[in-house]
Amino acid sequence: MIKPTIKQLEYFSAVAETLHFRKAAEQLNVSQPTLSDQVKELEYRLGVVLLDRTRHGVELTPVGREILNRTTFLLRDLNDLCDHAKTAKSMLGGTLRLGVAPTVGPYLLPYVLPDLHRDYPDLKLYIREDRSSSLEQALRTGHHDLILTALPLEDDGLRTEVLFSEPLMVGLPKNHRLAMADSVAPQDLRGEAVLSLGAGHRLYEQVQELCREFGADLQNDYEGTSLDTLRQMVGMEMGISFFPNLYARSEITKDQEVCARPIETRVVKRQVGLAWRSNSPRINEFLQFKEDLLRSLNRQISHEVMLSG
Repeated sequence: MIKPTIKQLEYFSAVAETLHFRKAAEQLNVSQPTLSDQVKELEYRLGVVLLDRTRHGVELTPVGREILNRTTFLLRDLNDLCDHAKTAKSMLGGTLRLGVAPTVGPYLLPYVLPDLHRDYPDLKLYIREDRSSSLEQALRTGHHDLILTALPLEDDGLRTEVLFSEPLMVGLPKNHRLAMADSVAPQDLRGEAVLSLGAGHRLYEQVQELCREFGADLQNDYEGTSLDTLRQMVGMEMGISFFPNLYARSEITKDQEVCARPIETRVVKRQVGLAWRSNSPRINEFLQFKEDLLRSLNRQISHEVMLSG
């Protein structure tokens, strides 16, 4: 059997992603007949039908879905290999695709990006925000090289490195009965209506557990889509919530309707770290990236978080 080419697999992957030949051709910047011919040649070489063509688009056949899964990981590993070769001569050069959780990235990256740009002028850092569950999936399939998110991640195929531990604060409306105190006792939260981000965010899972522990009432009908939305809902007296310390430092201190208080007698915190595929050839680069982040954080906000190492 004549083996497929990388280009044929890339073309098939684009069609499978868009389920449309014209959109896939535009994405790849090739003509539609060229794309169609290459996919047909791939099917001929494999001896199977990968796509069902219809008047309205295409659908993957059952074997097409299986081939797509294998193709995704094959192309991912090939890209890893190429990226590693490009950066072999200089640490942290070339392109780095970083996925960041929205509860972490906006409040952490401003402290570290200027240093990274100064130290690695040739580094092209592409950053994309998404909820933690989506970040993990995108990391597995190769859409991200590494991700910055709350931990833990339960996947043996991913390696994680802790950057720091961050306290969680109780966010309260300014006229709440607990707002006058310097801190909040866990027993004072019993029966309180607690707002949270939606499922898929690591913070949601942690807030769920805290509500069970403290006897608070998690309001599943009122899920915020971002920490800013959550803060605004608290300011409207729809409930209270839990906020990471860096967010509270950045945003709640400027809000006249909301205040943040620590929790008494109970260390409530979350871990934040980096994760990448365990078999990535760029492990040394990612470890260096971690050390660079820690150096920047230690200089600027070590008093706000407990740094690893």
